[in-house]
Amino acid sequence: MKISVIIPVHNEEEYLPGGLESVEKSAKICPCEVEIVVVLNRCRDRSEEIAREAGAIIVREEAKNLSHIRNAGFRASTGDVIVTVDADSRLHPHFLRIVVDKLQKQIIGGGAFVLPERWSLGIVCSAMMAMPYLAKYRLSFGSFWTTRAAFEAINGFNADFVTIEDVDFAIRLRDYGKTIGKKWGTIWTAP
Repeated sequence: MKISVIIPVHNEEEYLPGGLESVEKSAKICPCEVEIVVVLNRCRDRSEEIAREAGAIIVREEAKNLSHIRNAGFRASTGDVIVTVDADSRLHPHFLRIVVDKLQKQIIGGGAFVLPERWSLGIVCSAMMAMPYLAKYRLSFGSFWTTRAAFEAINGFNADFVTIEDVDFAIRLRDYGKTIGKKWGTIWTAP
């Protein structure tokens, strides 16, 4: 089994090294081969240089639409398992191992519990605004993971959405899972 970690990047030279390092640490614990796909989006900083130094596959997508950007990463990937994570996020060291464990059960894919490294009024307000949607649809977010087959079955991220594309993706993935007898999963123990 091979995992493709897709990271959309827009001028993220400050955060990208830590994000890439967290993927590499998680890959060491995971029993699978892991490839990193960095999707450069209108970058004017050192993001490409940083991604190349880390050995990532480089893709360019100029669209101002995160669905297009994530889908471009998927098209360049070769893994059986797809994981998306933002450049300013950090995967827990056990995250990829847990993804593999969950996908070997009756789980279609899912999201993760997010533990902010800092708190601010803006972060608290954003979390409060997201909570009703997460509770209503029983979803999680932060980093999405599923199989290549499931990603293809739901046609990836819907480019008609300029925002909340992640919520739409999660709902469609969860609903597709129900049609084949699989449940939505959340990684709680590796935020």
